[in-house]
This record gives sequence, C-alpha cells and structure tokens, in this order.
Amino acid sequence: MAATDISTFFCPTRLYTGIGSHRKLGEILRAHDCERVFIAIDGALLDGEFYAGIQRILKDEGVAAAAYSDIEPDPSAITVERAFQACQAHGATLLLAIGGGSTMDVAKAVGILATNGGRIHDYEGIEKFRMPPLPLIAIPTTAGTGSEVSGSCVITDTEKQLKMSIRHAALNPARAAILDPLALRTVPAHVAAHSGMDAFVHAFESYISRQANLVTDAINIEAIELLAANIRPFVANRDNLEAGLNMLVGSALAGITFGQTGLGNVHCMARFVGAYWHLSHGLSNAVCLPHVARFNLPANPRKFARIAAAMDRPVRGLPEIDAARAAVDAIDTLCRDLGIPARLRDVGATEDKFDEIAELCTQANYNRWNPRQTSTADFRALFAQAY
Repeated sequence: MAATDISTFFCPTRLYTGIGSHRKLGEILRAHDCERVFIAIDGALLDGEFYAGIQRILKDEGVAAAAYSDIEPDPSAITVERAFQACQAHGATLLLAIGGGSTMDVAKAVGILATNGGRIHDYEGIEKFRMPPLPLIAIPTTAGTGSEVSGSCVITDTEKQLKMSIRHAALNPARAAILDPLALRTVPAHVAAHSGMDAFVHAFESYISRQANLVTDAINIEAIELLAANIRPFVANRDNLEAGLNMLVGSALAGITFGQTGLGNVHCMARFVGAYWHLSHGLSNAVCLPHVARFNLPANPRKFARIAAAMDRPVRGLPEIDAARAAVDAIDTLCRDLGIPARLRDVGATEDKFDEIAELCTQANYNRWNPRQTSTADFRALFAQAY
C-alpha cells in the first residue's frame, strides 16, 4: 500500500492474556450484569478440569448456564439453528464460547440470529447484518483461527455444499477474549500443529497482502516471530505454558489483522482442498503453503526477506533475493518439522478435480489481496506442483 493511500485499523475486542487469565471471567460477567449465559463448547472439554473451573466461576457468580456441545468441524447451518433454539429456550443475554474456531463460529452465528432474526444464510457476505449480536466472551482452546478477534465466521451450507463467510469487522468479533494457555493443555499434537500452521498462514498472508499497511505490518511481523519461535515446542509439549501463551497471542494478533488486509492464494486453494477432500482447514493451508510461498516470492522479495529474519534465519548482509529465498526454505523446514504431509496426494487429493477447483479459485477473486496476480492456469499449475 502506498503512503498516499488512506488506510484504517480497528480492534473492538478486549484481550485478557496470561496463565490463569480465565479467572477473570467472573469480573467480565459482572460487567455485563449477566444472569443467564449460553455456552457453546467443544464436547471433548465437557469432562475436563478446565471446564470444571469455568463451572465453578459461574456458580460463584450465580449465573445460570446452558451448554451446547454438538458442534462438528466446519459447522453447518443446521448446527447453528439447533444451537440458536437452545439459546432462545434458555433466555441467555450473553454467549460464552469455549473451543476452537468451529465452536466460536457457531457462537457468533447464534449471536447474530438472536438479535437480527432470520436464517444465518441471510447474512452471508460483508456487513449484511445491522443489529449488534448478543455479547460474546471467547476462550480459545486452540491457537489457530483467531476467530475470537476476527470479524468473520464461516458456516457450511449443507444444501449447496458451500462455506458461507459472514463478515462484519465491527460487530462480529468477541467483546472479550481470554487467552489462557491452561485451556490448550489437552489439545492433541496434530491439532496443535495444524491449528498453529493456520495461525502462521494468517500472519504470513496478511503481511504480504496488497491491502497491508504500516499498522498491520507491525502486528503481523510480531505474530510471525511469535508463532515461528513457539510452534515447535508447543506441539512437542502442550504443558509448555509459555509457548502456549505465545501461540495464543500470535494467533490473536494475526486474527486481528487478516480481516482488514484479506488473505491470499494459500487460503484460496485451501478453501477448496478442504471442501473437496474433507481436510481440516489448518492442514489444507499447511500443505499448500510452501508452494504458494515460492510462487508469491517475486512479487515482494523485501517482505519475504523480513519474514526470513522473523523466522530466525541468518540473513543479515545477504542480497535481498537470497534472504527472500531463505524465508521459503524456513517455511519448508517448519512444515517438515511438524510432520505436515509434503504433497496433496499424501492427504487423499486426486488430480481429476484440479481443473474444476482452479476455475473456482479464479472466481473467488483473491487477486484483490494476493501479492502476485494469479490466473486459472497459474492455479492449475500450483495444484499440480503441490500434488
């Protein structure tokens, strides 16, 4: 973005960060005069120590709670409707999401329906709802999506087999987000790796976006540094609370920015890889990332060189293009270290769909944000390279 362009930056979410920060929940509930809360929660957490602590806080505050846990990955509009009905039946005035991106997205969608009515399909797109949703407190239990601070939620339309993105930068983020690494301790290693790579891709693509600005650059380079330095020790040991906190903060920083800068070809390709071959969003991103990074490098070697330095590569004094290539090498190494499959064929993708999804990628128009102009033929070649 040129210095003559006018850019904006906005973050409406209050962040509570640190080990044990979930204990601030009582204070937040009191600030909202909350008597009845609806909880969207990952079912795997229901019998765990962390949720037991949350329940004690709710009891101490005299807050009546109803929990909904039947939430699948890539949640459907049907799930949203069922959760909404449960929320209405409880008469909740506030939402609490405890889980990963899917759980937070369902809570966001329920909040929209509670004040705007209709079906969630009515709000697909940008700023299609006007009434502020029910207030949401989010406690992420994965360090990946940044949904707690992002202005979007993604819900699957099972009738059309499409993912609907509902975006509103001002109204869709949580009112408060609690980033407590104690909430991450039960995350399986492969989920930690895939969600962590999702966060890294958010920061990476937001940093090199055509719509990036000085504020988002400063935030994203810090996010890249935090995520690259901490994802290996975090995946190796989720009891490493310092690494977990750094991952949560890095994920949130990237979540704050990408809704304002847009993302690029990694997310564009992963969107259809995940839909066609039923892969998690984080894994889809991770498999596509090295190939797209190599493709995009010529569009902005200066920023790639800065990424290499943020990933702790010894690039001082190198020619800019060599430093830029070091960033791609660092990304390759990171994926290998985390056990990310090297090829699309390794995760079940088949070549027969590449023409179709290359065309879909072009129609999705991520060229608004991706630093290198990309044709349908380019997308077809990228899928072939990744295969």
